[in-house]
Amino acid sequence: QVQFVESGGGLVQPGGSLRLSCATSGVTFSSSTMNWVRQAPGKGLEWVSGINGDSSRTYSAATVRGRFTISRDNAKNTLYLQMNNLEPDDTAVYYCVKEGARPEGRGTQVTVSS
Repeated sequence: QVQFVESGGGLVQPGGSLRLSCATSGVTFSSSTMNWVRQAPGKGLEWVSGINGDSSRTYSAATVRGRFTISRDNAKNTLYLQMNNLEPDDTAVYYCVKEGARPEGRGTQVTVSS
């Protein structure tokens, strides 16, 4: 059974930091390109960042480049997203997804507000 369990979200002030985690099971994790996507209130899914299986390549949307860092631990089947210098526009539910798939987990809520 495929499972994605996102965690680490919360309420943070502008300029703050959070580290998201996504624990997976039932997925060929180490050979899969993984991504973080987000959905802001009233908007569609937005791709945030991606990483290939051996972590040799990472990709980020222009809106988060330089602020967010994606990483993974294949021994733990876990994906991470370090988010620094958060902005109100980063407020959204964040999901981890396998390349080419849609979110299957519940996501984790990130709210950036003073």
